[in-house]
Amino acid sequence: MSHITLPDLPYAKDALEPYISAETLEFHHDKHHNAYVTKLNEMLPGSELEGKTLPEIIIATAKDDSKQGMFNQAAQVWNHTFYWNCMTPENGGGEPTGDLKAKIEEDFGSYEKFREEFKNAATSQFGSGWAWLVADSEGGKLSIMKTANADTPLAHGKVAVLTCDVWEHAYYIDYRNRRPDYVDTFLDKLVNWNYANAKYKGQDAGVEE
Repeated sequence: MSHITLPDLPYAKDALEPYISAETLEFHHDKHHNAYVTKLNEMLPGSELEGKTLPEIIIATAKDDSKQGMFNQAAQVWNHTFYWNCMTPENGGGEPTGDLKAKIEEDFGSYEKFREEFKNAATSQFGSGWAWLVADSEGGKLSIMKTANADTPLAHGKVAVLTCDVWEHAYYIDYRNRRPDYVDTFLDKLVNWNYANAKYKGQDAGVEE
């Protein structure tokens, strides 16, 4: 019996307009994200990972080439759920808030430097992948990383704080090949700093991942 479910979006499909369209979210969430959930649930029955949580599946399969297919599906389910919650239609983007503001200024020198490094990671990731703000541990040192395809900070012992999806299906309907414009909009208009603060401190953000 399958146990991994597709989470609802944390906002209406048109809530991120004009920055991300309802059409994009319909394809991205209802089709792409749902496909990863469906394929993972087809792989789990009868395996030793049946009944495990997504993070447990990801960690167990990350270094096992024979389970690469299961890792890809599980990591993409988790990455997408995290990404949806990294955006908000209410006062999103711009300067960070809370404890994360001071920590970003401490570890990067300034918000502007963080923004520059994050955008560079997002725009220089060749092909499909993700840009991340990560911490070495909960409340620990911050850094920027980028991952290809389905790869995720969980597989590298890092705490995910913020992510931007740079697979083409995340932005192509709205931005065509203008990935830098999409990343600018994500940073300036959409980032959910309340969620990022919670993840940084290891707090429950009220989201099952």
